[in-house]
Amino acid sequence: MHEMGIIAGVLDAVNASAEQADAQRVLTVNLRVGVMTEAIEDALMFAFEALSENTLCEGAELVIDWVEPESICLECGNRFSHDRFHRTCPACGSYETSIVAGRELDIVSIEVELPDEEGE
Repeated sequence: MHEMGIIAGVLDAVNASAEQADAQRVLTVNLRVGVMTEAIEDALMFAFEALSENTLCEGAELVIDWVEPESICLECGNRFSHDRFHRTCPACGSYETSIVAGRELDIVSIEVELPDEEGE
């Protein structure tokens, strides 16, 4: 299950950023994940819940924006959407294509709770 490794890396980065901001806790983590990563949403959610225990991310909401695959044809320049398995150019039938979207794994944003300035 490579989702555990994905989320471990995400949590390392998010927790470090939250600590640097002196956050009390993380409220939301927004990710962009490409369909071509073959990550499974339920497994990502489970890994996030399990690995975030006893961290600033414990109890945070994980929001995933899925990016559908797109490729460009190296023969005719056509850019097109496709599923995980069919990358043949619909315009010219060429197999010479290159994926340009759908492999992303980006932390888009995090929302944190900061301490009240009056309570410090």
